[in-house]
Amino acid sequence: MNRIKAEELIKKYKEGNLSADEKLVLEKWYATLEETSNLHLEPGELVKNLDDIWKTIELNTTLADKRPVIKTIWKRVAAIAAILSLVIISVIYFSSRSEKSSGSDYRSIAKTIKPGGNKATLTLSNGEIIILDSASNGKLLEQAGISITKTTDGQIIYTANGNHKPTDKPLINTITTPTGGQYQIQLPDGSKVWLNAQSSLRYPSFFNDKERLVTLTGEAYFEIAKSPKKQNFKVITINQTLEVLGTHFNINAYSNEASVKTTLLEGQVKVSRLLPDKNVEMPVLLKPGQQSSVSAKTLNVENVAPAQFTSWKDGSFAFKDTDLKTVMRTLSRWYNINVSYEGTIPNLEFSGELNRNLNLDQILDVLSFYQVHFKMEGKNLIVAPSNTK
Repeated sequence: MNRIKAEELIKKYKEGNLSADEKLVLEKWYATLEETSNLHLEPGELVKNLDDIWKTIELNTTLADKRPVIKTIWKRVAAIAAILSLVIISVIYFSSRSEKSSGSDYRSIAKTIKPGGNKATLTLSNGEIIILDSASNGKLLEQAGISITKTTDGQIIYTANGNHKPTDKPLINTITTPTGGQYQIQLPDGSKVWLNAQSSLRYPSFFNDKERLVTLTGEAYFEIAKSPKKQNFKVITINQTLEVLGTHFNINAYSNEASVKTTLLEGQVKVSRLLPDKNVEMPVLLKPGQQSSVSAKTLNVENVAPAQFTSWKDGSFAFKDTDLKTVMRTLSRWYNINVSYEGTIPNLEFSGELNRNLNLDQILDVLSFYQVHFKMEGKNLIVAPSNTK
């Protein structure tokens, strides 16, 4: 059920045949569109404006295939698509209320599940663990002349002070985000790293003259500072090693994803696949707007819209032709839920942009438009085909 069903309900409104509940649904549509778009809606003009939205989506989708405007266009297309999804899901939710709908199954629990936030632990070289979300702001400690400071906006910053000596031995620290957590760190060389949920970064308290080397599990966005000593910056993940001088890029290296994806926004990076014998094969050079996918057996490169893969650090989920199970894995990491499946799940793809600060029920309201049924048992989300009773 899609736009045709929406227009049927709109027609009833224009003819004056809506019930009070149906009228309330339409009023919510108007309020949502007025707040989140530049469309100026007057009574009786919603059908026309829906046509305008569809035309805008089709136009901008076509333009998005023509580089180099893709970065600008994607955000607009995604926002409009998300607005439209919110509009039409209201129709579906209302018209299925009399049945055992997905809303009645998941809503009461899902609306209590809040989004993630700034949460992480810092494990020092001696095994001591500092819970960053409850630690006081300000200087936490000093390691070999390097001060470690926590800021008010969810960052850890490493800075050298007068006590640091070149002969000091760097100590290895690890910052780890839990499910439903994120954090930002500024490394001793000035490089900045945003860690997504369920991720960890292993790094030295300062970099020596030979190399700048860190190890990542999960997902992180990097802004690498250029080294006056021309030291390359290396990131080691499962199946992959990446080498740069100064650049901006995102790495998704979750163990439950099919491949490690590196998306380049600025500069150049060399991506190599790690071989079973720990050697690396010939590196591939990525250019801005390209993404590599590395698995145990392959290394592929394609052109992408980088904003889709870095939107998480700016507070949104951005999906473009993303399959259902990938979407669910993303949600499970951010909302700290378990996801399971019942029945034969349709082969679905999602496109749109949603705020990561929404409660879980608001996210599921939009997704339930796509022929899926949700049920919640505590922190367990069960996904089934929409015809499941």
